[in-house]
Amino acid sequence: MDERNQEDKKYLDSTAEKSVDVGVSESQDYSPKPKGWLGKVASWGIEIRGVTPVPLEERTDKRFINVFFVWFTMSTNLLPIITGMVGTLIFGLSLRDCSLLILFFSLLTTTPAAYFSTFGARTGLRQMLHARFTFGYYLISIIVLCNLCTIAGFGVIDCVLGGSTLAAVSSGKIDSTVGIVIIAIVGMVISFGGYRVLHQYERYSWLFALIAITIATGTGGKELFNQVEQPAPAAATIVSYGGVIAGFLIPWAAMAADFSVYCDTSVSTLRIFCYTYAGLFFPTVPLMVLGAAIGGATPNVPDWNEGYELYSVGGVLQAMLFPAGGFGRFVTVLLSLSVIGNLSAAMYSISLNFQLLLPFLIKVPRVVFSVVYTAVAIPVAIFAAKSFFASLENFIYLIAYWSAAFVAVVGMEHIVFKKRDHSAYDSTLYNVPSKLPTGLAAVGAIGLSFGLAVPCMSQVWYTGPIAETTGDIGFEVALVLAALLYLPLRFIELKIRKV
Repeated sequence: MDERNQEDKKYLDSTAEKSVDVGVSESQDYSPKPKGWLGKVASWGIEIRGVTPVPLEERTDKRFINVFFVWFTMSTNLLPIITGMVGTLIFGLSLRDCSLLILFFSLLTTTPAAYFSTFGARTGLRQMLHARFTFGYYLISIIVLCNLCTIAGFGVIDCVLGGSTLAAVSSGKIDSTVGIVIIAIVGMVISFGGYRVLHQYERYSWLFALIAITIATGTGGKELFNQVEQPAPAAATIVSYGGVIAGFLIPWAAMAADFSVYCDTSVSTLRIFCYTYAGLFFPTVPLMVLGAAIGGATPNVPDWNEGYELYSVGGVLQAMLFPAGGFGRFVTVLLSLSVIGNLSAAMYSISLNFQLLLPFLIKVPRVVFSVVYTAVAIPVAIFAAKSFFASLENFIYLIAYWSAAFVAVVGMEHIVFKKRDHSAYDSTLYNVPSKLPTGLAAVGAIGLSFGLAVPCMSQVWYTGPIAETTGDIGFEVALVLAALLYLPLRFIELKIRKV
């Protein structure tokens, strides 16, 4: 029996043994058979299981390549493009400098999501449920709330991008509000299907998005060389834009395991890591660089600049495709729909996260929360569209701080205290507070790390004394300091409580 099978056998045996001691029926009843309208929905092939653990006997998906396609599709859309545009259009970086920063920071900050993705395949635990074994039964709600704000924020950006692009292609006949509603509802419908439907959609939809982006680049490519001349950037600007890239990539770690929980245990950890890393890195870097090129040329191309003033990013893309006539409009529609792959995956994770926000919400069907989020996201997206790039810059900055600290704490728990042993996560205990950590060490480490991270923050509304000299290094400080603080705090917690 190879090492992986031994690990799974150990995990299964320990689960069976500990479930006898716990004696809590709801912690053992992973998947009660749905009745009534839920039973009917389940018969249509829609995933009814919520955030509860996926037992070994149900982890049978051997199409491991789908993990790659989920991340590839989530990254092959307009979202990386506008993140690249921020570098040249807002930070005033040259295309060369911006491209080098994108490459360097992406190489580093793609790693957490790829590593955390392996947790789902080895334990059957969704990412926030897995985090309960670090933050505890009750305090995980704090992290879930932060994660909900993060994923929901990316979903709002998707709605704005798709809606504004639809408005641009219709020359105002469909305004941004209507476009936002259309994009949000389509994303919600796909997220209803759950894991398997989402995997199937993501496996093919990237192709249309990639073709559309390639055509847009080819049509407007001659103008991409018309870059605005920029002075050499200050060190503070370089570090600050690096924080934006980190804020784009690191937060995916907080939902990474959600998309690998049904994988057959025969898959190696390295394979899941590589599929996730490649699915994120290879589309993100070229598309961010493309966005940087578009942002650097927009002020020098009158049609692009006019489109940007009227419809933000969607207007620029429509102007790039204008020479292609009616076909160009069709390609622009495909571009607007490219965000749905990202949005539907975000809605899926949101519906799972909601079930952990408060303990009693785990009884509410997952699909209900997709509807709730859609109802909230539409008006928020309509408001955010009024000052899109300002909203985007502030949002990405803020999420980099907490997500870096989260990655540090969960990573230290897994590597140092669990000794990278996935069988140490007994899934039968996910719903038993007394068998989980208190979470005080984890929350304490994050909270204390912010004592130094805050002075290192540089925002429109606040610039810390350290950041005035160094630029925004808040995420780097939170990442390192939270990890260092967690070690002694967790040792103390284990001495006192043994869990």
